[in-house]
Amino acid sequence: MDQKKFEAVMILLVPQIIHLLVENNGYDEVTASKNFYRSDLYAFLEQEDTKLWHLSPLALYHMFSEEQNTGSILFPEEA
Repeated sequence: MDQKKFEAVMILLVPQIIHLLVENNGYDEVTASKNFYRSDLYAFLEQEDTKLWHLSPLALYHMFSEEQNTGSILFPEEA
């Protein structure tokens, strides 16, 4: 995928994950954004070659929650 298309996907995907964090965890948007952008999951998501951007916002939200709860990320087989 070229860089512009990848950036477009990220622009659409990340706000949906942030919304799920606000809705389900009671974070305000600033806290949710800071926590997500500082996560290891975001670092992996930011790398186009990991193909994590193929996953749904809900799947990524669950991966983020797992990272927050356990300190590790469980990658699905299809990623």
